[in-house]
Amino acid sequence: MKNIGGKGVILVILVALAWLTWAVFHPTPIKVETAKAQVGEICLTINADGKTRVQERFTISAPVNGRLERILLHRGDEIDKNTILARINSLPLAPLDPRQKAEAVARVAAAKATKCQVDTSLEHAQADNEQAQKELARLETLATNGLISQQELERCQVTAKTAAKELEGTKFKQEAAIAEIKQAESALLSFEQADKGQVTTIEVHSPIAGKVLKIVEESERVVTAGTPLIELSNPARLEIVVDVLSIDAVKIVPGALVFIENWGGDKPLQGRVRLIEPSAFTKISALGVEEQRVNVIIDFIDKAENLGDGFRIEARIVIWQDPNVLKIPTNAIFREGKEWKIFVVESGKAFKRTVTIGHYNSSDVEILKGLTVGSCVILHPNNQLSDGISISQL
Repeated sequence: MKNIGGKGVILVILVALAWLTWAVFHPTPIKVETAKAQVGEICLTINADGKTRVQERFTISAPVNGRLERILLHRGDEIDKNTILARINSLPLAPLDPRQKAEAVARVAAAKATKCQVDTSLEHAQADNEQAQKELARLETLATNGLISQQELERCQVTAKTAAKELEGTKFKQEAAIAEIKQAESALLSFEQADKGQVTTIEVHSPIAGKVLKIVEESERVVTAGTPLIELSNPARLEIVVDVLSIDAVKIVPGALVFIENWGGDKPLQGRVRLIEPSAFTKISALGVEEQRVNVIIDFIDKAENLGDGFRIEARIVIWQDPNVLKIPTNAIFREGKEWKIFVVESGKAFKRTVTIGHYNSSDVEILKGLTVGSCVILHPNNQLSDGISISQL
C-alpha cells in the first residue's frame, strides 16, 4: 500500500511538472483585434468651418438729399427687376450751389464710365466663356475615345463652369451699372428742378430680380445722398467662404472637390473650390494665438436646399485622393526609431515587419512596401506583443 501511495504522489508531481513545462513553453495566446490589408481609396482633406454668402450683393443708396418715405418692403420679399424700392422727396435742405450741381454732373459721368468698363469686362467674359465651352466640347470628345484622363476632363469642366459663372456675374454688374446711371441722372434732374423751386419725388428702382436681404433705413426720415437704404441679392446664387491656415491654403488647388457637412440636411453636399484668395489676414485663435489665414471660395455642385446667406457649414476640402492604394488602418502602425513597424498574423503567431508608408489620414494609411493584399495585421499593438508570440483573434 505504501508503495502504491508513493507512486501516486510521484505521478501527480510529474503531471504538475509537465503542465508547468507546457505553460512556460506554450503561454496563453494574447487576444488581439485584426484587420486585413486591402486595396481601396484614401482621401486627404483639410477640414474647416465656413459660412454661406450670396455671390452678388447690391446695396441701394439714396441718390439725392431729401425726405425718405417709409419703405414698405420686408426682409425676404421677392422683387422683380425695376421694382420701386423707395421714394425720396428731393427738395434739398439748403439752397443749391454750383458745387452741388457739379457733383451731380460728375456722378452721372462716373456712372457712365463704370458702365463702359463693365461693358468691356462683359466682352472679355463672353469671349472667355465661349472659348471654355469649345475647349470642354473638344475634351469631352477626346475623353469618350479614351485619349485623355478623367482628371483632365474634370479640370476643364470646372474651368468652363467658372467661366459661365463669371459671365453671369458680369451681366449682373452691367444691370447694376445701368441702374446707377438712371439714379445719377434722376439726381441731376432733381437738382435742376430744385433750382426752379420745384419738389421732385425720386423713385429708387431695383437693378435686379431677387430678394430683400436687409432694410437699412425703414422709417421715414431725412437722408443725404449716398445713405444706404436697402440690400438686395439673388439667394439662389450662393457660395461658401472658408478660412484656413495659410500653410494649408498652399495645398489647395482650384477645382478641388469639397464635402459640405453639418449644414442641417440629411446627407453631405458636394462643392468645388473656385478661388483661393491671394492675400491672407491675421486672426486670433480661441487660444489667443495670432494666425495667418486665407479665404477659400467654394461653389455648390449639389443644390443647397433651404440654405441662405450667412449659414454655418463644415467643409472637408480634398487635397489628395487615390481610389487604388494598398491600405491598412492607421492604428495598426507604430514607430521604432526612424522606421514604421506593424505586426502581421501568420499561423496563429505575431511577426513584426518593417513597412514603408505613403499618404495617411486619421483612419487609413497607404502601404508602399513591406505588405501584400490580404495580409492580416494587428490593431492597437501593445508592449505584450513580441516577434513570434502566439495570439488569438477576437
